[in-house]
Amino acid sequence: MTSVLALGAAIGTAQAQDFTDAKQGGSMIVTYKDDVSTLDPAIGYDWQNWSMIKSLFDGLMDYEPGTTVLKKDLAEDYTITDGGKTFTFTLRKGVKFHNGRELTAEDVKYSLDRVTNPATQSPGAGFFGSIAGYDAMASGEADSLSGVTVIDPYTVEIKLSRPDATFLHVMAINFSSIVPKEVVEEYGPDFGKHPVGSGAFKLADWTLGQSLTFERNADYWHEGVPKLDQITFEIGLEPIVALLRLQQGQADIPGDGIPPAKFLEVTSDPAYKDFVIEGGQLHTGYITMNVKMPPFDNVKVRQAVNMAINKDRAVRIINGRAVPANQPLPPSMPGYAPDYKGYAFDPEAAKALLAEAGFADGFETELYVYNTDPNPRIAQSFQQDLAAIGIKAEIRSLAQANVIAAGGEPDQAPMIWSGGMAWIADFPDPSNFYGPILGCDGAVQGGWNWSWYCNADLDAKAVEADAMTDPAMAAEREAKWREIYLSIMEDAPWVPVFNEQRFTMRSAKLGGPNEIFVDPVHVPVNYDYVYSNDVQ
Repeated sequence: MTSVLALGAAIGTAQAQDFTDAKQGGSMIVTYKDDVSTLDPAIGYDWQNWSMIKSLFDGLMDYEPGTTVLKKDLAEDYTITDGGKTFTFTLRKGVKFHNGRELTAEDVKYSLDRVTNPATQSPGAGFFGSIAGYDAMASGEADSLSGVTVIDPYTVEIKLSRPDATFLHVMAINFSSIVPKEVVEEYGPDFGKHPVGSGAFKLADWTLGQSLTFERNADYWHEGVPKLDQITFEIGLEPIVALLRLQQGQADIPGDGIPPAKFLEVTSDPAYKDFVIEGGQLHTGYITMNVKMPPFDNVKVRQAVNMAINKDRAVRIINGRAVPANQPLPPSMPGYAPDYKGYAFDPEAAKALLAEAGFADGFETELYVYNTDPNPRIAQSFQQDLAAIGIKAEIRSLAQANVIAAGGEPDQAPMIWSGGMAWIADFPDPSNFYGPILGCDGAVQGGWNWSWYCNADLDAKAVEADAMTDPAMAAEREAKWREIYLSIMEDAPWVPVFNEQRFTMRSAKLGGPNEIFVDPVHVPVNYDYVYSNDVQ
């Protein structure tokens, strides 16, 4: 067995092909502390449910396992015409939903209409802003995207209102998953508890608060996938207990990762170190400040908070598994500004700036945090930093879903530490750190722009950047994104804290034959490509 570092194209298609030749069968147990919020691909947007949803649903595009290389998925082929503004997708024939019905172009149109309909309250709606008719959908003036047309049962045409360099990547994210209209209408808001897709696995059982069971989709169109017959997700296990269960052979992957308190012990133990999975990820952990809630509507207050946070101490809490951040983009993302110094840790300067803002005596506020270790401890370090400049922050330690829900309301969460829910790129492009978490389209009820920051001028510049589809303009496009993020840092809706690597473990029985595919964009483990060696 070998440990895996899957970053960029580190794991290529040749290895993926070797994996599909592995034996069929086996099962796997994955543990989590908290229950899953939803399995609706239009709604689910946290690292826990993202990989589950990925295994239940398919989209037009996907990535080669373990890489950032795009590949065709439900789309058998596609053409791009009209100067990059018209995409025509030809669907694979014979693909079936889990209910046995064939998937057609009508389902593609329905799914795109649904995810962009404000009534769905999808946090990913803004990804589709370049599709013609999106603005009318977002405003409620239309109930269907004018730019999406069904040509025949196996052909769908998508017209864009502007060239978009990221569009094929958008077609590969979970929000673009294809869903069956009749099942969505049958269950309504409860579709996320009764998901039906066309993916490698289907939901067999969900006992709320206890477990979920996925079983292999025997009719899956992708030959040779998945290898496992069953995945069980056990709910309610603290990370320390989950690790113990793995070491005793009672579980296979601790979904919440290696507990920080056990990290050095596990990674240095010859018995376990070879089973550590390191997921190289495009990640930034940050503190949001809700610009709609006083006193964070004052830019000087937000800048003062940036100066108050001791990022080096936060990194030490997680045993050095990250590097301090000074801007939204991680260092390996195009558009990162290597010469930018950011806000220095300077409590005295922070106090002076607070006084300029009219808060010489500080103020009281709340800091929301996901309740799984080490996040509460990191939040406590921030609490101490803020207290040093006169800000008394009460910590609200809640389940992940509750923190996300509070952030999606304009008046509930003054500050949020994003740890455990921090941004991991949906696709490897600088635009992905803007639209959903810093752009105006994300500053909506149910969205992930928890700072509620909306700068119309920067939105316009973002559109200009994404219209640069010519590869010869790549450097110019990166420079424009760099300008956008440095302007954001002046407005300071965030405190970027650190860029983290994700570590988890696998049991000795899992391999593929000697790999587990860890996607570098948002998906901790690609369950479709996990194989159990315990096959009789």
